[in-house]
Amino acid sequence: MEKAAVKTLFLDIGGVLLTDGWGRVARENAFAHFCLEDDKNEITERHDMNFDTYELGRMTFDDYLDNSIFYKKRNFSKEEFVAFLFNQSEVLPGAIEYFTELKAKYGLKVIALSNEAREINEHRVKTYNLHNLFDAFVSSCYVGMRKPDPEMYKMASDISFTPFSEAIYIDDRVIYIEYARSLGLRCLHYTGIDSARKYFEKLGLK
Repeated sequence: MEKAAVKTLFLDIGGVLLTDGWGRVARENAFAHFCLEDDKNEITERHDMNFDTYELGRMTFDDYLDNSIFYKKRNFSKEEFVAFLFNQSEVLPGAIEYFTELKAKYGLKVIALSNEAREINEHRVKTYNLHNLFDAFVSSCYVGMRKPDPEMYKMASDISFTPFSEAIYIDDRVIYIEYARSLGLRCLHYTGIDSARKYFEKLGLK
């Protein structure tokens, strides 16, 4: 295993620190909670057509909701739906604490490198105090790019003044890991806190 100095972590949020903010499981929960099963296929199609644009910061949250959910009259309010959507985010065991401790102990920089929509991202940052962990957020909603766009990885490197050889990229999605490796990044495919701890112990970060 490589022994080059580790100065910075490029860290995903959904699937590593928290559950996905508005992924398939969360949407299935919404279909059941709001009795939307009859409209499931149309909502899914509309979501697929609109969400990437919203996630890139090129569509407002209201427009996404109007185009995907409230394209016809509902028996619940937009406020009720948004509250439910936000509540789908949950902490994954131990990860925030572990990476916060690792950062403090070794003086690491930690950069968020994630595909996140603005309002969902900001709710998650505030609710779980993620600003205490991250030094900067290279999130799709702010930079107008989505992983695996190579410019996102380069931006994380540039703003942290960290060459790829001194960074480790951590993500739960294999496709993003494979692409990051092709750019020359060391990567950890995140499958849980225990395997992450073993990985960093092998690098001398205990």
